[in-house]
Amino acid sequence: MKNTILMSFAGLALAACAPAILDSGALNTGDGVGFGSYQEYSAKEAAREAQLSQTALPGPNAVSEEILGTPESDVASEVSAVLDATRPSGQVLNASPSNPAPAVINAAGISNENDFGAVGEQRSIEDDAARRAALKAQYQDVAPTAVPTRTGRGGPNIVEFALNTSNPRGQGIYRRVGLNLQAKYTRNCAKYPSPDLAQSEFLSKGGPERDRLGLDPDGDGYACSWDPAPFRAAKSVGLQAEEPLDAAAVTGE
Repeated sequence: MKNTILMSFAGLALAACAPAILDSGALNTGDGVGFGSYQEYSAKEAAREAQLSQTALPGPNAVSEEILGTPESDVASEVSAVLDATRPSGQVLNASPSNPAPAVINAAGISNENDFGAVGEQRSIEDDAARRAALKAQYQDVAPTAVPTRTGRGGPNIVEFALNTSNPRGQGIYRRVGLNLQAKYTRNCAKYPSPDLAQSEFLSKGGPERDRLGLDPDGDGYACSWDPAPFRAAKSVGLQAEEPLDAAAVTGE
């Protein structure tokens, strides 16, 4: 019996310490979140709608009678004042598209050679002939001279070599003996910035008969990726240009 009474008191004490839980089904008092009562919010919204409904917006074709900017009379007076201030004294400025072009004053740098009337007043045909004769007497004939000798680094002429050969690239003519020729070719050709320089160096070191630098493993006589075909093509085009035209081919007869 005593234990039962103690347990009852303990249960009541725990119930008193538990937090109160709001009843979601309780009567709504009208309080909102973040503002006053909902009735006050509704009243403010109704007043705002009534204020907006009283202000009528203009129609799309409505024209305002309000004067914007400066009146036309003030603009005209300002323009007249500027013209009066810049106009030379004693002259009246009447702007019109029909007005003649103003006279050119102090145009010393403009030539009137195309004005036949002005030129005819200045000199006659005989004067022009004498002037042409004087200019012709000042002509100087410059005789052609020999092309100067190229100075600087000398060496094999790769253009001449290309024109004196006829075999295409890859067609071996010269015997090549050695180990790892392709590997040496790849490594050594990478040292030259252009195929022309590689070919010139190759010829200066005994090429095409001998390949001391390892630049021509297939024995065609051309170092690295150098190709004589463009030089041969340029020569053939030049020869065709020098050949006389066939009259029958031109006229079609």
